[in-house]
Parts: sequence; structure tokens; C-alpha cells
Amino acid sequence: MEKIRILWDQRIPMRDDVEISADVYFPEDDGKFPALVIRTPYGKGESGNIEQGRYFSDNGYVAVICDVRGRGDSDGTFVPYVNEGRDGHDVIEWAARQEWCTGSVGTLGASYLARIQWTTALENPPHLKTMISTVSPSDQFVESPTGVPDPIHISWSFLVSGRSLQNVDYVDWEKVYRHLPLIDMERATGRAITGWKESFDHTTFDDYWKQTAYQTRFSEIDLPVMHISGWYDDEQIGTPMNFHGMRQHAKTESARENQKLVMGPWPHGINKSQTLGNIDFGPTSLIDLLDLEKRWFDRWLKGDRNSIDDENRVSIFVMGENRWRYEKDWPLPDTDFVPYYLTSGGRANSRFGDGKLVDVVHDMGSGKDSYTYDPENPFPFITEQTSAQIGGPDDYAAVERRDDVLVYTSEPLKESLEVTGPVKAEIYVSSDAEDTDFAVKLLDVWPNGFAQRLCDGVVRARYREGMEREIPMEPGKVYSMTVDMWNTSQVFRPGHRIRVEVASSAFPKYSRNQNVWEKLGRSDKVKIADQTLYHGKDYPSKVILPIIRK
Repeated sequence: MEKIRILWDQRIPMRDDVEISADVYFPEDDGKFPALVIRTPYGKGESGNIEQGRYFSDNGYVAVICDVRGRGDSDGTFVPYVNEGRDGHDVIEWAARQEWCTGSVGTLGASYLARIQWTTALENPPHLKTMISTVSPSDQFVESPTGVPDPIHISWSFLVSGRSLQNVDYVDWEKVYRHLPLIDMERATGRAITGWKESFDHTTFDDYWKQTAYQTRFSEIDLPVMHISGWYDDEQIGTPMNFHGMRQHAKTESARENQKLVMGPWPHGINKSQTLGNIDFGPTSLIDLLDLEKRWFDRWLKGDRNSIDDENRVSIFVMGENRWRYEKDWPLPDTDFVPYYLTSGGRANSRFGDGKLVDVVHDMGSGKDSYTYDPENPFPFITEQTSAQIGGPDDYAAVERRDDVLVYTSEPLKESLEVTGPVKAEIYVSSDAEDTDFAVKLLDVWPNGFAQRLCDGVVRARYREGMEREIPMEPGKVYSMTVDMWNTSQVFRPGHRIRVEVASSAFPKYSRNQNVWEKLGRSDKVKIADQTLYHGKDYPSKVILPIIRK
């Protein structure tokens, strides 16, 4: 008789007597094996989970793949993130107690499945030995510092409402994303969304959000971790931040030394195609992630000192040159952070304006550029209208025809220039509104005019001093604001130009600022705002690029 290699719907009791459902994949041979735990809100029977279960069981592991609380075959109520730390602890310790387990357990998973590994690690399950965290979201308000859920978050919340995945294809998402007030956006979907309204009671980083936060608590974690993401992952921010945070603050020297970072030219749905948008990154852009993950687990769960020990800590794909490079740390140790200044003759509106990007102060003309921001006609972020990938190496040349975007472009480069690392902007701005947004984007402009998005970020004026409190602007007063644009790795080729856009929206990636001083999410009022960006010696607005010298 054929050995049964999969046990379906195994019931795992939690500390509060709720039962979690798991499918358990076994190697064909008898014996004790390390366990790998995957917990998902998307259905443990999804094809990717089955593929992982079979792959790792074929390679000497027992894979325990669970529906999280309140989803699929598991009992209880699903509230995103709230119970995941304790439940993760209990699943890991259940696996470690089984007669088929060596007592060594690892975890893996992507996106939501990655972030809940971090909250699990904070519960310190004794038998958890390592993690692989792929495309992990950050804490609330880190990647989206707007005080409210991003419009696209509602489509994810809709997808996972109820016990099984909902069909998102029959909802008019563009109409939903424009619905005001934001607190009633769930009504526009026709479906109640758990926790949606409650989130608008917490528009600062308060105890409500801190209970599920992890990025301020790396000092409590003593684990080797592999971190995987892509430059065009819409939640890319979390992965380099987590790697750097663990390198600096993990509980022990061993944990600090044993972190690994892998960044490819990939979107959120990682490592599936060498082509993204209009750009072909070449066949080397795809790697065997399952083999990489297996070698990591072999090292930390089986004690196999394999080639993982000989590899550099950081593997990054350098776009533009389309090659992998291997480094010792992130940000790269020899990074030269260079300011590039925004300047113009007073008319930087659109790509047809006179905005320039220069690298020396004495080339700067003092002055300002102004534009009008209308929340009813926001400057767009090119995206799919779903809960999937929300931005790639898209061409912004067409939308740069608009007058509500300031465009600053360098002269064509005479030689290659590598930009690898975290990017940020420091801008001097004013508005006639008490609250508004400023969004900044970095682009590579090809000789044919193709304007390739690299990275971007936004600052909401009321949070210019941090997410802990809201402070109105004084209309007309000049403020210095910092915009984190996060990370990229791009070689600008000779003949290419560096471009920076400044607008007041990146919709629907970020919620529209309605330019009114009211409690966020509860008003349907909008105001047209007159915005001004200042530049020159007194107001040196700039983008700071991480330059890698050859």
C-alpha cells in the first residue's frame, strides 16, 4: 500500500481552544524531520502552497501549511494581524512536540505570510530556529505615511473578507477608490470589511497600531533570517529595513551576523518573469528561489554547512546593467550620498517646462515653482486597479504633460552612473491649505523619452514631524519636508537623464489629500490647493542619491 504523504485538515489547538486547520506534508521515509510552518489567509490548498509542501517534503522536511484563524478551514474570527503572533507560537510548538519532528522548526511565506512571521518571532517560541521573510509589509504608516488606509488596501481587505477568497474582478475599483468619505469606502464595495471603520479612530501611530508593530522590536529577536524582495515590490520598503534593523539591533551577535538579503528586479509576485512592464531584465534575473530557501533551511535546521556560509550577505540585481552583484551589507558600505538640486526659471510645470536637476549649488538659480492640486483630478500613479501589483518600471512621459507636476531633469549623462541604496528628498514647500501632500518620484529618462519610474514616496503635511501627532500648516509659510523614496538599484546609462517629479498625489497608490483640516477619513469635502516649491541657496530643495563609484 502506498504510504500516505499528506494528512489533510489536521486540527491544531490554540491556547484559547480555537482550532487551526493544517495540511501536513511528510517525506516518504520514516523518521524525524525538521518542520517548516507556513500560515496563510489565502487558502492552504492554493497551488503555490501545495508546490512548496511537496518540494520541501521531497527534501527532508515536514511542511505544516495552515489556514490562519478565521480563514478557510480554521475556526475563530479573522482580524488581520491581531492574533497572529500567539497563534504562530502555538503552531510552532505543536509541530515541535510531534513524534515526527526533530524539534527544529522554521517558518516561511510572502507578504502577509511574511509579516506574521515577525509577530510570531516576538512571541519567542523556543523551537523556532530561523525564518525566510519574503516581500514583508512594514509597520502601519511606514510605507504609507498618510494616517489612513491606502485606497488599494480596501481591495485586499475585500479579497480576504469572509472565510474564503472573494472575487475582486466584478467591482468597479476606480469608483471605489474615489469614494468619499474614506470611512464609508467599504459601503461602495457592497461588503462589510472587518476593522475598516475602526482604523479611522486611529490616524496616528498609537497603541492600536503598536500592538501589531514589529520594526521597533528587533532587539527582542534572536534568529537568522533570509529577507527577499524586489525593487518593484510595492511593499519593498519592509525588506531592506528589516535586514538593516536586524543587522543593527538583533538580540545577539550571532543573529546580527546571520542575516541575508536578496533583492531582484521583481514585483510583489516575486521572481516569475524576466520581463516587467516594457523592460526585459534578462534570463539571469530569475533564480531558483526554492533551492535557495532549501539551502538556507538545510544550514539552520539540519546543520548542513553548505555554500550559504560562503556567500556574501547581500545579493542585489543592478538594473540598467542587468546583473547580480554580491555585497557585505546594506546600504552598501562605500555609498556616497550625493545631493542633486532642483532648479528652474520659474516654470518647471510638466516635462515641457524649464525644471533642471543639477549637482552643484553654484548652478542653482534662486526661485520657486507653483502648481495647483485638485483632489478631484489627482496626479496619477500608474497601476492596476486591483489588490495585486501596484507599480512597475512604468513610463510616466505621457502623464508628465500635466501642469500639476513639477519636473526636474538633468542633462544627458556622459558616462554611466550607479544609484544603489535608499533615496530621499528634502524639499521646501508652502501651500494655501492647512494640510496637503507632496509626492516625489525618481525616474530614468531614456534617450527615446521613455521615463522609467524607479522609486517614490509621499509626505502628508500634518505628519511632517512624525506619525505620532497631527500639526496643521500655516497657509503661505515655507516648511522643510523630508520624503523617503525608499530603495532602488539602477545604472543610468550614457545618454540617459535623471529626473525628479514633484506633485501632490500619487493616486491610487496613496489616498488623496482633500486639503482640508478635518479628522481624516470622515469628510467628503475637498479643496483645491495652490502649492509652491522653493529652490536656491536659501531653500536648497534636493534629492539625495546613493551613488556607487566604480
